[in-house]
Parts: sequence; C-alpha cells; structure tokens
Amino acid sequence: MSTPVVASRTLHPAPPESYTIFVAGCNFKCVGCQNWTISQFPDNRMAVEGYVEPESLARESVRMLQSTAGTLMGADRIFFSGGEPTIHLPFIEKTVDQARRLKPNVKVNFDTNGFMTEKSLHRVLGFTTSLTFDIKAFYDDTMRAISGTPVGPILRNAEIVARTASDKLWEYRIVAIPEVNEEDMEPLCQFLASISTELPVAFLAFRPNYVLDEHHGATRELMKKCVELARVAGLRNVSYAGMTDIPGKKAVLSEEVEGAYERAGAKLAASYALSKGCTTHPRNCGDCPSMSKCPLKKYIPMRSC
Repeated sequence: MSTPVVASRTLHPAPPESYTIFVAGCNFKCVGCQNWTISQFPDNRMAVEGYVEPESLARESVRMLQSTAGTLMGADRIFFSGGEPTIHLPFIEKTVDQARRLKPNVKVNFDTNGFMTEKSLHRVLGFTTSLTFDIKAFYDDTMRAISGTPVGPILRNAEIVARTASDKLWEYRIVAIPEVNEEDMEPLCQFLASISTELPVAFLAFRPNYVLDEHHGATRELMKKCVELARVAGLRNVSYAGMTDIPGKKAVLSEEVEGAYERAGAKLAASYALSKGCTTHPRNCGDCPSMSKCPLKKYIPMRSC
C-alpha cells in the first residue's frame, strides 16, 4: 500500500488510555486477525476513512486529548495501531512531529507486530513514549502457519526492546490460540524471562475470527495455564484478559500440509489457511507467487466474536 490510509480514529479507554489512530494495511496475513477489516484493506474492500494530512491528524489528536471527554477518560497519548503502523512509518513520524510542535510533551504509543528491520525499530523507539508489542509464537513453523512470516525478526526485536528500551515497553501481548500456539507458550515465556523477569506480559484470549472463524475460543483454563507457565518461568508481571470459552467446531487436519510443518498446532493453523485458499506451504507470504491475488485477503468470516 503506497498511500497511508487511516481506517478510523477515536478516544479509546483501554490502557493506555489514548486517542487511537487505526491505520489500514498490514505486513501479516494472520489467520486469527481480530482487525481483519483493517489489516486486509484494500483487498477486502471494507470502508475506511482514507488519507489524512499529517498536520490535520496531529491537530485533531491534540484537540481530542485536551477535550473534556479525553480529560475525563485520562487519555494522555496518541496511540498508533492497525493493521500494522510500521508500514506507514514516515507518515507516522510526520504526524508525531506535527503533534509535538503543538504540544511538545505529548506522549505516543506504538502498537506493533514487531516485524521490521532493526533500523526501523530504532526509528520507532526514537519517538515513542510507550510500546505495545505482539508476539504470536516462538517456533518458526507456528509463526509461519499463523501469519505467513518467519519468527526470527520478531524475537530479535523483542529482545532489543527488552534489553535497550524496557522503560518504553508497556507490555508484550500474546494471543493464546487453543491447539495452535499452546506448545509455544512455555519456551516463549522462558525466552522472555531469560532476558528479564520484570518484563510485562499480557496473555489475550483468542476469539473466533477471520480465517479461524469456526475455531473455538480460548478457555479460562488455558488462560490460567499461560499465566502459570509464565510464573514458573520466572516472569513476575503477568496477566490475562479477554472473553473466554466461546464455542466452535472441531478442526480437521489436512494431509496436504502434513509434511510442511513440524508441530501439530502449525499444521492445524495451516489447514485452516489451506481451506480458505492459501496454497503455499509452509506459508511464506513475502515470496508467495499468489501474493498479489491471495484469496485470504478477500475472505469474509462467517462470524467475528
């Protein structure tokens, strides 16, 4: 996507309270994406706001933070989310620069999937006050099956943030998808704890959505297990959130992906992707010959919980 597109913008009460700007487009095609209407734009042809000049967006952001509603909410920062804001990094940098011309001490949160170059990460850390960082898996085959991308850059960048900018880290966010990334939870917690036991980690309960619209949601027992695994690994600042126990259908593994993935959870996620038209396995969206005409990008889920 060459032109930065704002999908929507609003005061948002979820911590950190903010004026949140959702930008359209993403460098992932996650099978369980909760914001698929935004992330897969323009292929899914969903309605979005459109391009907004950085100067105008900055003025609006500062005005809303200083409004009565923003003050009562305790909103104290501009929050860039998506989609994946990194793909619009120059646009966001211009918006932040303009906002700080109007209000020099305005805070900024950057919500990211972590898939970027080290150079881009350092640019992000240069203007952010806080960072919310999604980690979807620990094993490469699980990550590819879920998102279509390798896990290496995400774990590398997660470690860079933990070691060099932990003061900016609001939290790592890990969506627990039953039967898909359960096997990744323990080594992921051990990985983070090996860097620092004080790192903030929030587990989020998967809700059926997008390509995983027929899958069942995370149970309360799974969420408690994730927290326990984190604490056993040594992490001290751990929590979980989200609606649990949403029913779904029992998934069936496809023999077509059997040899492309090692872990059962990866095979399950890949089977879902295959059923909706993903033909390259192991998934590798960056080099996929069908990237420009990917059926997944146009998939409309039967339900969004």
